[in-house]
Amino acid sequence: MAKTQKKQDQQKSQGASKGSDKILGEVVPAVVQELIGRTGFRGEITQVKCLVQKGRDEGRSMRRNVRGAVRIGDILMLRETEIEARRIKSKVTKGAYS
Repeated sequence: MAKTQKKQDQQKSQGASKGSDKILGEVVPAVVQELIGRTGFRGEITQVKCLVQKGRDEGRSMRRNVRGAVRIGDILMLRETEIEARRIKSKVTKGAYS
């Protein structure tokens, strides 16, 4: 390979990888206001209502699905704020036999 080609390849490899800019783009904090319910095949997902703190959609209250332990007052770091989770149709929570 020619020396000029090697230099060009090295310059390309020093830049960011293909998808890293998209993943690490703008991260927006949101505070959990309300726990709506459990969803998912086994009830492992919690649907919450959260208030966006910064960014383009500041002050917007939106519904999101969260995996893992979450409670009111927690701060979620959202990768995007355009998409909102679908509303849970049934009132019965997964795993509850009442």
